[in-house]
Amino acid sequence: MTTTTETPVEDPRGAEVVLVPEGHRVLQRVILPPDAESDSLVLYVEQGIRLSTQTSGSDDDAHVDSSGVERVSTRDVNGRFSIRIRSGQRTSFGTYFNGFAASYWKKWTTLSSVRLAVDISGAANVIIYRSNARGAQQRVGSKAVHGRGVVEFQLPLKQFGDGGWYWFDVEAAGKGALVHSAVWTAPAELAPRRGSLSLGMTTLNKTDDVLRNIATVAGDADLRELLDEMIIVDQGSDRLIATEGFDALAAQMGEQLQIVEQGNIGGSGGFSRGMYEVVTRGKSDYVLLMDDDIDVEPESLIRMVTFADFAKRPTLVGAHMFDLNNRSVLHTYGERVDPWRVQPVVAHDDLHMGHDFAASGLRSTSWLHRRADVDYNGWWSTLIPVEVVRELGLSLPIFIKWDDAEYGLRAKAAGYPTVSLPGAGVWHMSWIDKDDLVGWQAYFHTKNRLIVALLYSQYANGGGAFKEAIMSDVKHLLSMQYYTQAGRIRGLRDLLKGPGALHGQIGTVLPEIRGMAKQFDDAVYKSDADEFPAVDRGKPKNKGRGLRPPSIRSLVPFTARTTLRQLAEPLSDRAKTAPQDEIAFQDARWWRLAQYDSALVTNADGTGVAWYRRNPAKLRAQLAEVAMLHVELQRRWSSLSTEYRDALADLTSFEAWEKTFADNPSQHRD
Repeated sequence: MTTTTETPVEDPRGAEVVLVPEGHRVLQRVILPPDAESDSLVLYVEQGIRLSTQTSGSDDDAHVDSSGVERVSTRDVNGRFSIRIRSGQRTSFGTYFNGFAASYWKKWTTLSSVRLAVDISGAANVIIYRSNARGAQQRVGSKAVHGRGVVEFQLPLKQFGDGGWYWFDVEAAGKGALVHSAVWTAPAELAPRRGSLSLGMTTLNKTDDVLRNIATVAGDADLRELLDEMIIVDQGSDRLIATEGFDALAAQMGEQLQIVEQGNIGGSGGFSRGMYEVVTRGKSDYVLLMDDDIDVEPESLIRMVTFADFAKRPTLVGAHMFDLNNRSVLHTYGERVDPWRVQPVVAHDDLHMGHDFAASGLRSTSWLHRRADVDYNGWWSTLIPVEVVRELGLSLPIFIKWDDAEYGLRAKAAGYPTVSLPGAGVWHMSWIDKDDLVGWQAYFHTKNRLIVALLYSQYANGGGAFKEAIMSDVKHLLSMQYYTQAGRIRGLRDLLKGPGALHGQIGTVLPEIRGMAKQFDDAVYKSDADEFPAVDRGKPKNKGRGLRPPSIRSLVPFTARTTLRQLAEPLSDRAKTAPQDEIAFQDARWWRLAQYDSALVTNADGTGVAWYRRNPAKLRAQLAEVAMLHVELQRRWSSLSTEYRDALADLTSFEAWEKTFADNPSQHRD
């Protein structure tokens, strides 16, 4: 530890200190919320002793635990990098954004140790902790400071084989202490590369979201030092450049902001255009793909570039996704693709989705300490080295679903890993209020998942992916979801056309699928159930005991019996003129819907209600067609798999996408 001239804790200026020695590079800075936003404060700092029982405190967002001890408050935040610790208080930086995910740096980078430096004034003790993959914590050491000083620790990474973090706590005495800043550093010469990045953001009529993100980038000087260009691929009818506020941001960004307009060819088309522009312009070492409707922690982007620079080999680096409407909730910590089912699953069995850091922080959540190795990262925010794009090509032209997962699997097969990096996060609307397995998106789920199975499944006939596709078809049919099933049938038909049809379909299939909706009652939503005839429940089902799901033993006979009933005409015409029940979205399971002749069903986000009505003729026709298509798919699986695999390089080539870009110009093109 080194100490400079003593400075009062209330004065943040003090004598000039050196946090980063010559030849070192900052890996990660301690940061605080940009606007001291209280809902996300728990992601940055916590009280030293973690207690689970809390009650709201005063208007300044201080928190008081059950023992009456005042907790970390937004009023303690002293800017982006500084925080006050009151006398007798212990503040921990063992949090999502300020802990150091040591096991990730050990496995994927060239580092064998890391240096921590804390610039602090006042009377305090700086205490270092580490954890292992099971979340067990160990005190590593501590140093005291009186006055203004830089406290340093050199910390090895040897022991972090399967998981574990480093972090530090500050315990204040006297009149308290002020952490001016803190950094984790390493010798710059250990980085195999030092790269710059361009951002590739695709948007469709979300101009306000895009302007907010441009403003975030424009206002962060450190990020802009690494930035070559922010390229916005505008695919919408609401033109970004005509939006109020755009001109001022464009002037602030200058040449760093570039707008590309094209027709709506989905996320894969927008992200492919972003990758294409970055590679062909030749300015950057990395392209960082981003959704338009996120809130980004700008420090995350800097950390992703730094991690990629220190990586042993070219590596895709992704940010985690937090819930935009519940900012302390981490939606997903890491995903892989189940090889049998060809379905996204959590990275390891201990991991949980939807974790709330306000209820249980990093230090008190053991599974967060185990390293999560992934197959891919969602393209809400993923960095890809330009050299990888040059070798592997652009996205598969499959529109809206599975493009990010397929690219991760393709990169993995070529020897380029993906790392979902703790401490790099964005906020995005979670999937809680969505059900994209129903409605127009069912077409893309069905076709794209089976394409990925054809490309990467190592099992005969696609293993579980093929079997689950059949089961899903039966469930949707028995649920009276005929529009959804029509989309799935169209998806199977288009899949069987082979890979040569993909580029031609990407700009036309969405309006065609949506245009089918008017033919189906289950796709017509109204804002209120009162807009339909009144519910006529008649005699309660199951002797009034309610409907229960079939057991594993009874599943097959239940499905057979229910299918036969659905194929027959209803015994009464009452269900044709009035719904038999009103069913909430969370109760709308296939086995329940299958026992009705008609019902009002709420959609996932609660904004609409549709009247599902059993149609035996439509069921017979769709059941016959989907059975025929599955027989053909099973018969042709091996040859079709060969076709798609042989075509992959051409489908994702720059030349193929150039033609697709030209075939889908912006409707606003001058």
